[in-house]
Amino acid sequence: MLTLLSKALAKLSLPTIHHIGSALGWLLHWCTPASTRIMRENLNQSGLCANDTEMNSVLRTNIGETGKAILETLAIWQWPQEKALSFVKTCHNWHLVEEALARGKGIIFLTPHLGCFEITSIYYASKNPITVLFRPPKKSWLAPLIDSGRSKGQVKLAPANVHGVRSLMQALKKGEAIGILPDQIPNEGDGEWADFFGKPAYTMTLASKLAEKTGAAVIMAFGERLAKGAGYEIHLSAVESIATPALLNQAIETQIRQKPTQYLWRYNRYKVRRGSLPKA
Repeated sequence: MLTLLSKALAKLSLPTIHHIGSALGWLLHWCTPASTRIMRENLNQSGLCANDTEMNSVLRTNIGETGKAILETLAIWQWPQEKALSFVKTCHNWHLVEEALARGKGIIFLTPHLGCFEITSIYYASKNPITVLFRPPKKSWLAPLIDSGRSKGQVKLAPANVHGVRSLMQALKKGEAIGILPDQIPNEGDGEWADFFGKPAYTMTLASKLAEKTGAAVIMAFGERLAKGAGYEIHLSAVESIATPALLNQAIETQIRQKPTQYLWRYNRYKVRRGSLPKA
């Protein structure tokens, strides 16, 4: 069923996909009160809104943006690479990539749950190889859809396990790029507690360890969703250091501040993994 929906969405224009997606966002808002509560709590914790009026405005926009993110992802998985690339209007600070490649120590792209994170790897993979870390879906029948949808151009997928981490290290040693979702909650034993917008969040240590071992350049990548289905703008920014999970979270916070209305505030970033309780 999901594959059929994905194929149907792929035939629609991007403005139409985003229009339907916005309606889906509001449907989820009314039908999933628990997630809506998390959204409000996370945004309030961020301190990014000066008052209740501003918070309500950001929340209203974010509800629609969340639905857009869901449907555009399904469509992108079906689009050929050329069609996906046609929606990228510009890429800011590409010189950071060229400088990093010249150093020859590889690139670690950090792409939080902000905007259209699917489009960033597709864009880079149209020019250079990139190995992207992903968590295999719990429902095995989804795997073929996700694998085929994300394996565009020179994208290689690495599962979030020992074998996948080895693939990331090999790519960096060859001077290639890797992609990681840095705000995804790691498995028990694979993270440390560090403040995220002033509240402890179980944070991955993998990105910091890879940067330390390889000396790779660290670049934040954000695919901004433009209004009225006009496409996307990719924003790249250099990160001085992610030597600790705390510094990693600070880099993510800086990225989110660029466009808080497009962050996935519904994601339970402060979830406590069993056996990984925060220190008292």
